[in-house]
Amino acid sequence: MNRRQFIRDVLLWSAGATLAVPRLTIPAEVRAEELPASPLLAVAKGEDYAALVTRVLQPLGGMGRFVRAGDRVVVKPNIGWDRSPEQGANTHPQVVQAVVRQALAAGANKVLVFDRTCNEQRRCYANSGIERAIAELNDSRAVIEHIDQRKFVPVEIAKGKALTRWEIYKDALDCDCYINVPVAKHHGLSRLTLGLKNTMGVIGGNRGSIHRDLGQSLADLATVVRPRLTLIDATRILLDNGPQGGNLADVRRIDTLIASVDPVAADAYATTLFGLSPADIASTVAAHKMGLGEMALDRINVVEA
Repeated sequence: MNRRQFIRDVLLWSAGATLAVPRLTIPAEVRAEELPASPLLAVAKGEDYAALVTRVLQPLGGMGRFVRAGDRVVVKPNIGWDRSPEQGANTHPQVVQAVVRQALAAGANKVLVFDRTCNEQRRCYANSGIERAIAELNDSRAVIEHIDQRKFVPVEIAKGKALTRWEIYKDALDCDCYINVPVAKHHGLSRLTLGLKNTMGVIGGNRGSIHRDLGQSLADLATVVRPRLTLIDATRILLDNGPQGGNLADVRRIDTLIASVDPVAADAYATTLFGLSPADIASTVAAHKMGLGEMALDRINVVEA
């Protein structure tokens, strides 16, 4: 089943017009065409985060490559924790604002920003600074949305090994362009939380049960939730006591952004910021084995923007 039919089934299920659970099958040859053997990955450093987003996207063709006029776009940051930007637990609000602004400038009809938070949602949205950053754009097309439990859709994960069915947020499935904007940080269970782990913010159900086989579960979810662009926020990286953090002594400011169309390559490169290798992260290994992207650093075309 192709993606167009899958989205149609998501809409029909959401409207109550069918009881059939949406199912997306991704042929291996399609993925091979979408993700080249030597994926391009851009890295940029600087203290002006709005300019930094522009610079890191330039080698990839700019935001116009990913967002077309009239598109309905989802920008998915990490807003999971009741923490300030300085504490490095959430995506930096200036990075999120810059991504949303560029999507609007590229002609997006609507840009949705949301996360299924771990701490109380209103406090997370407010104290992360992301709610204010979206409001400062003063554009009715940019919406920070509080999660609506009625919008989770059961999806059959055809290629899943650990997960064969899970509830996924409708807006993450039926948007024209999904942009993943995670923060790079330590995680007590998975060692790091990067792009693949950020998908936890668009799934329903008992997320804790996924941790039994977290690496493979995240890879399974990546066969359905497929970002057109992954932009990893490493402006401040949380080195210990993640994912929630709280102690500024655990945070290192490195003012870095990483961008790629290959979500596995983005995660693979980001591990090096922590003195680790891609093989140390189970989700990276599992996703690579499933043909979802490249993890070998010597096969990734890294461009410093």
